[in-house]
Amino acid sequence: MGETRSKSSKGAARKNNQIRKKKDIHNKEDDSRIISWFPITKFQRDQFINFTIRGSWIGIGGLVVLWLVVRIIGPAAGWWIPADSR
Repeated sequence: MGETRSKSSKGAARKNNQIRKKKDIHNKEDDSRIISWFPITKFQRDQFINFTIRGSWIGIGGLVVLWLVVRIIGPAAGWWIPADSR
Protein backbone atom coordinates (compact mmCIF):
# COMPACT_ATOMS: atom_id res chain seq x y z
CA MET A 1 0.00 0.00 0.00
CA GLY A 2 2.87 2.33 0.68
CA GLU A 3 4.18 1.78 -2.83
CA THR A 4 0.89 2.75 -4.41
CA ARG A 5 0.78 6.04 -2.58
CA SER A 6 4.34 6.95 -3.48
CA LYS A 7 3.82 6.01 -7.14
CA SER A 8 0.59 8.00 -7.39
CA SER A 9 2.16 11.04 -5.73
CA LYS A 10 5.14 10.83 -8.11
CA GLY A 11 2.77 10.62 -11.07
CA ALA A 12 0.93 13.69 -9.89
CA ALA A 13 4.22 15.51 -9.42
CA ARG A 14 5.27 14.59 -12.96
CA LYS A 15 2.01 15.91 -14.38
CA ASN A 16 2.42 19.16 -12.47
CA ASN A 17 6.00 19.51 -13.74
CA GLN A 18 4.86 18.92 -17.32
CA ILE A 19 2.18 21.57 -16.97
CA ARG A 20 4.71 24.00 -15.50
CA LYS A 21 7.16 23.31 -18.32
CA LYS A 22 4.46 24.03 -20.90
CA LYS A 23 3.63 27.30 -19.16
CA ASP A 24 7.33 28.22 -18.95
CA ILE A 25 7.79 27.57 -22.67
CA HIS A 26 4.78 29.72 -23.45
CA ASN A 27 6.07 32.55 -21.29
CA LYS A 28 9.54 32.33 -22.86
CA GLU A 29 7.98 32.66 -26.31
CA ASP A 30 6.12 35.76 -25.22
CA ASP A 31 9.22 37.21 -23.56
CA SER A 32 11.40 36.60 -26.60
CA ARG A 33 9.31 38.86 -28.80
CA ILE A 34 11.05 41.90 -30.22
CA ILE A 35 8.16 44.13 -29.22
CA SER A 36 5.42 42.81 -26.96
CA TRP A 37 2.61 43.60 -29.42
CA PHE A 38 4.53 42.54 -32.56
CA PRO A 39 4.20 38.78 -33.21
CA ILE A 40 7.83 38.22 -34.33
CA THR A 41 10.27 36.50 -32.00
CA LYS A 42 13.99 37.12 -31.74
CA PHE A 43 14.64 33.67 -33.20
CA GLN A 44 12.51 34.50 -36.26
CA ARG A 45 14.37 37.80 -36.60
CA ASP A 46 17.70 35.96 -36.58
CA GLN A 47 16.42 33.44 -39.14
CA PHE A 48 15.32 36.30 -41.42
CA ILE A 49 18.70 38.02 -41.12
CA ASN A 50 20.56 34.79 -41.94
CA PHE A 51 18.23 34.15 -44.89
CA THR A 52 18.79 37.62 -46.35
CA ILE A 53 22.57 37.39 -45.88
CA ARG A 54 22.64 34.04 -47.67
CA GLY A 55 20.43 35.43 -50.44
CA SER A 56 22.73 38.42 -50.84
CA TRP A 57 25.78 36.21 -51.28
CA ILE A 58 23.92 34.07 -53.83
CA GLY A 59 23.00 37.25 -55.72
CA ILE A 60 26.60 38.50 -55.65
CA GLY A 61 27.82 35.13 -56.94
CA GLY A 62 25.24 35.20 -59.73
CA LEU A 63 26.30 38.71 -60.71
CA VAL A 64 29.96 37.62 -60.91
CA VAL A 65 29.04 34.63 -63.09
CA LEU A 66 26.92 36.84 -65.37
CA TRP A 67 29.76 39.36 -65.67
CA LEU A 68 32.23 36.61 -66.56
CA VAL A 69 29.91 35.26 -69.25
CA VAL A 70 29.22 38.68 -70.78
CA ARG A 71 32.77 40.04 -70.66
CA ILE A 72 34.98 36.94 -71.11
CA ILE A 73 33.22 33.70 -72.06
CA GLY A 74 30.77 35.11 -74.63
CA PRO A 75 33.34 37.06 -76.68
CA ALA A 76 35.90 34.23 -76.43
CA ALA A 77 33.32 31.75 -77.74
CA GLY A 78 32.40 34.12 -80.57
CA TRP A 79 28.83 34.57 -79.37
CA TRP A 80 29.11 38.36 -79.60
CA ILE A 81 31.59 41.21 -79.79
CA PRO A 82 31.68 43.73 -76.94
CA ALA A 83 30.85 47.25 -78.10
CA ASP A 84 33.88 48.78 -76.40
CA SER A 85 36.42 46.57 -78.18
CA ARG A 86 35.81 47.87 -81.72
